[in-house]
Amino acid sequence: MAKSQELTSIINELYALTARLEKMYPGRHFTPDGHLVGSIGEVFAAERYGISLFTAGCETHDGKAPDGRLVQIKATQRRSVGIYEEPDYLLVFSIDREGRLSEVYNGPGKPVWQRFAGKKPAKTGQYQISLARLKELNKGVSPKDRIPVLA
Repeated sequence: MAKSQELTSIINELYALTARLEKMYPGRHFTPDGHLVGSIGEVFAAERYGISLFTAGCETHDGKAPDGRLVQIKATQRRSVGIYEEPDYLLVFSIDREGRLSEVYNGPGKPVWQRFAGKKPAKTGQYQISLARLKELNKGVSPKDRIPVLA
């Protein structure tokens, strides 16, 4: 098979898979761009932490934890994430090349947002924070301030 034919075949498979994911999780968009990674993080949080997801595109928060806390959910395959506004609570996941998600940050949004004080956002309007910085901040989060994993 020629490379161009194989590329077309792979793209078709990707769109078929995203259609299956959208059918499994109505209201989530799994378009093969940033939405795909973001929506994967959101449905992972819904399954693992019992987050009730809001309609895609809601500002600041992506869902509500079982105890009522409002949560913004971020997922990335890169070394940083972007944040537009201060969330009440923040869950950040890293996705490795094998598709495994690992928790990077689970706690209040305020300590993360305070890191941006006096700084200008990127051209996208987002403030960027590295996963390394988030891991350090995560060490200081008390257990009562974490969104608990479902039993």
